[in-house]
Amino acid sequence: MSLQGRTILVTGGGRGLGRAFAQACAAAGAERIVVADIRADWGEATVGALREAGAKAVFLPVDLGDPTSIEVFAAKVAAECGAIDGLVNNGAIATGIGGKGFEEIDIETWDRVMAVNVRGTWLMIKAMAPLLRRSTLGGRIVNLASDTALWGAPRLLHYVGSKGAVIAMTRSLARELGPDGIAVNAIAPGLVMVEATEYVPEERKQHYVSGRAMKREQHPDDVTGAVVFLLGQGAGFVTGQLLPVNGGFVFN
Repeated sequence: MSLQGRTILVTGGGRGLGRAFAQACAAAGAERIVVADIRADWGEATVGALREAGAKAVFLPVDLGDPTSIEVFAAKVAAECGAIDGLVNNGAIATGIGGKGFEEIDIETWDRVMAVNVRGTWLMIKAMAPLLRRSTLGGRIVNLASDTALWGAPRLLHYVGSKGAVIAMTRSLARELGPDGIAVNAIAPGLVMVEATEYVPEERKQHYVSGRAMKREQHPDDVTGAVVFLLGQGAGFVTGQLLPVNGGFVFN
């Protein structure tokens, strides 16, 4: 579970699960954490907390919905780090988009979700692949999917569709990047109690709690261990896999 000597990049690292991933990587001994987020105030706050805890960290802004922004970001990461050992594709649109049936979703929102959650994930991997190939410890990519794509959550089709695409891309990318020694996996968290899910109706939250094998709320610390494992030395021969991390709400 040690990340000693590794440089890890976390997108959407400004708050919620992203911040928890960054902090967990630092606690596991990562040499450097690169925090990426569209919100500079969130990103700088995460980096401040990491530095206070003794970690080496830097914030670099990026808009996953803007291909040019990703290109500029990649150049900055290359200049700052030279190489990276792990990429956590956590950044996504999730807040405030649920509750509409498939006939009610407007095209603009659909396209924005797909641009960030699907295209942004692809473009970030494309931009970081050269830096991951330079890793002397073995490159790792962990994509954030969602168990909504496993149980078919209703009234959330654009998000569910985007996370289903992330699962499929993970498997294809594992084959393309395998010859480079880069492992590509995905995790599928359940409904995690973070800022991005505060808007979720209480009925849906209770649906998760009552439907889990472990009948309680899910918190960021329930998810971070799986990500740290997949970024580390012990997961070097694990690739193309999807790991549900949801207390047994769905089984893969």
